[in-house]
Amino acid sequence: MRRRLSQTGMAEMSELSAASGRLTSSLETAKNDTGRVAFCGPYVLSAITGYGISKIEDVIRAGRDLPPGQRPVVKGTYADEVEAALAHFGYRMQLTESFLGKARKERPSFWTWMQKPRNAWAYYILAIHKGKEGHWILVKGVKMCDTFTEGKWTFVVDGPHRGCRIMEIFEVKKSIDA
Repeated sequence: MRRRLSQTGMAEMSELSAASGRLTSSLETAKNDTGRVAFCGPYVLSAITGYGISKIEDVIRAGRDLPPGQRPVVKGTYADEVEAALAHFGYRMQLTESFLGKARKERPSFWTWMQKPRNAWAYYILAIHKGKEGHWILVKGVKMCDTFTEGKWTFVVDGPHRGCRIMEIFEVKKSIDA
């Protein structure tokens, strides 16, 4: 009896695997379909949603007050623009921590934050200092993605930005009502 249940369970499991294709979460590589250099906001959004950067930029531009017919490169995005673009694709973005009230040297580094427990199944968009400017990076589990990795997922330990200071942390999940 035990063997029979085991064999039945294995058959059901292989049918489930074949039907779903994959039982684990997957990480989408950002798709730069623009034919030019793209910037961090669209890269991060492309990796989350799976859509090409050109579609992401169209959604961001639609939220900006631009003259009709103009399609400038999306360089520099605000948190509300990223949140609106994610909502368009059925995701919600929620601020989990803000360090803007602290001096830059008092803010945690990216590597320090990685040592803390967090939801391994959620995406985290981090606004960090990169030189004198802000920069968006995407983290899921122990991997990260941004323009410096050319939209590819890499282990945080092997990636750039470990010493960069964090400005804000946003958690991103698929919307339930989407």
